[in-house]
Amino acid sequence: MKIFRLATLAAVGLLSLTLASCAPPTTPEGWVYGGYKQWHPQDGKANVGRAGTQCYFCERTAEKAPPPPACPNTPKGVPVDAKGCPLDSDGDGVPDYLDKCPDTPRGVTVDKDGCPIDSDGDGVPDNRDKCPGTPKGAHVNEVGCWVVENLHFDSDKATIKSVDFANLDSVIMVLNQNPSMNVEIQGHTDSTSNRKHNQALSEFRAEAVRQYFIAKGVSPKRLTTVGYGMDRPIADNSTPQGRSMNRRVQLDPLK
Repeated sequence: MKIFRLATLAAVGLLSLTLASCAPPTTPEGWVYGGYKQWHPQDGKANVGRAGTQCYFCERTAEKAPPPPACPNTPKGVPVDAKGCPLDSDGDGVPDYLDKCPDTPRGVTVDKDGCPIDSDGDGVPDNRDKCPGTPKGAHVNEVGCWVVENLHFDSDKATIKSVDFANLDSVIMVLNQNPSMNVEIQGHTDSTSNRKHNQALSEFRAEAVRQYFIAKGVSPKRLTTVGYGMDRPIADNSTPQGRSMNRRVQLDPLK
């Protein structure tokens, strides 16, 4: 009887220990085998190997599918970033392998090819164009302003030379193609001489261009003149090249 009682107590204790060990630990050990969560029955308290150990009555765990790639259509061989997307070195939204203008400054609006937008089609992108809205066919300078190219006035003179007639005629062609457009003819000088002298000289030269246009049939009502003297340089007056750029007759379409 004593032996039977001891055997019964041992069996009850073993059953209790087994059932208790099947309770999932507070921190599962986290590996999956055969579609079931696995952990050590003693929750790491006994020095028993994990291989093949399984708790009965455990829930089945679905394996998580890997996340889809961020840029699944990236062509083979294209350099990618940490997310697997094509590199975009200048940050304009167009990947390097499609970008025809790879060094666009940050914040500049670009087209589908990654090049800065040129709204008026004058060859100078909007981010550098100081004279937006130039009509088609107009000759522009480095900053996108409509100019009469390379007028050759004698020093302190406002007489137009015959060598410049072709350049002026190209402006008249644009005016004739845009009959509803009025323009302001602007005279500009470099910083040589004093301000008063340059102001008068710029006015005379703008008026000389106006008279040429009128003589070629452009209505005077479409043309106004203004002289800005030396006050609106577009280049450095300390260099010969800069002064040459500043001596100009510029045309501003009036809105």
